[in-house]
Amino acid sequence: MKNINLLILALFGMFVFQACEGPQGPQGVPGEPGTNIVGTTYEVEVDFTAEDDYGAFFDFTEPLVDGDVVLVYMLEENPIELETYGWRLLPQTFYIGNEILVYNFDYTLDDFSIFMDNSPIDFSTLDPYYTTGVTFRVVVLPSDLANARVDFTDYEGTMDLLNISEEDFVKLEPKK
Repeated sequence: MKNINLLILALFGMFVFQACEGPQGPQGVPGEPGTNIVGTTYEVEVDFTAEDDYGAFFDFTEPLVDGDVVLVYMLEENPIELETYGWRLLPQTFYIGNEILVYNFDYTLDDFSIFMDNSPIDFSTLDPYYTTGVTFRVVVLPSDLANARVDFTDYEGTMDLLNISEEDFVKLEPKK
């Protein structure tokens, strides 16, 4: 019985003290400024030609920090629902007949390139669908997020995580 009375008294005390209010305390000491983690984003359109060795080079608008990670997404039509498009993370492989086409990329702290990889396919025989006006989006992940447990193949999820909207993409032209 003593335990029940003690339990009732404890519950009553929790309810009574929970409703108490008092004057606001003094302002605390200002802390260090927080870090705003923002990803840089670009959109590029590439025409893959023999003159450019089936690739294109671009300069970042500002150099990356060592440890930053670059993700490149390709705009691709859905093979089942025509006229429906989605963003797919590179490298991206296409099986065309008995041949294989691979889009890939690389980057340094100052620039990046998007190219048709050393696929066992004659690039000059490809349909213009694969070579002309291909759109890519490039997302630079700050080094703080590079090891995050995120499925970066999920374009929408990545954009939501980084709070990136359509207006945030900067259009870049290839280097000549």
